[in-house]
Amino acid sequence: MRRASSAPRRALPVHTAFAERLVAVLSGERPVHSMLGLTVGEAYEQLVRLAPRTVARALGPRPVLRRCAAQPHSGDTVLEVFASLAAGPRVRALAFRLELGHDHRWRCAAVELDGLGRLVGGSPQP
Repeated sequence: MRRASSAPRRALPVHTAFAERLVAVLSGERPVHSMLGLTVGEAYEQLVRLAPRTVARALGPRPVLRRCAAQPHSGDTVLEVFASLAAGPRVRALAFRLELGHDHRWRCAAVELDGLGRLVGGSPQP
């Protein structure tokens, strides 16, 4: 019989938790609308345009988060996050911006996935 651990489970850092959510959306595991309320500005529209185009949604292994790090800006109210994702032998780069709202909740303000640049009007922009 297994003994329950007395150590409390540690919560993921906010940037890692957001990265996991974004991986789930980009892999097709979760719908884009699951990010409503967790995005501000153009981020939701960026996800709407990105998700159907990503190779992460192709058949094959589900992408997993390999590395995730954040750089704070603007007095710790903005986090610029970069992550690497692995799907089988392929590694992808993910970058996103988190902003702390007046309600003390973090929301995603921008998303980019490697090779696709920032999508504007349905086409990649450099």
